[in-house]
Amino acid sequence: MSTVQARKEETVVSEKEGRKITVIPRYCKGCEICVALCPKSVLEIREFKVYVARIEDCNECLLCEIRCPDFAIEVEGKGKKGKS
Repeated sequence: MSTVQARKEETVVSEKEGRKITVIPRYCKGCEICVALCPKSVLEIREFKVYVARIEDCNECLLCEIRCPDFAIEVEGKGKKGKS
């Protein structure tokens, strides 16, 4: 007899001043593309995974979200470009 359990996606959410950056560490392979592209040095790599180090500096440019090859980052906020 087998049982099926729904596994909730593990995420790390950083929030401050109306900004929210969600990281799914399981998807991140530590390629550092997001870190290299971030113009404000918001992200760092820690223990081979992306980490939100300075969310207060985020300008919501979305470069990290758009260029992540593994869809491990999502940026939300009141000023998110492209949203009304």
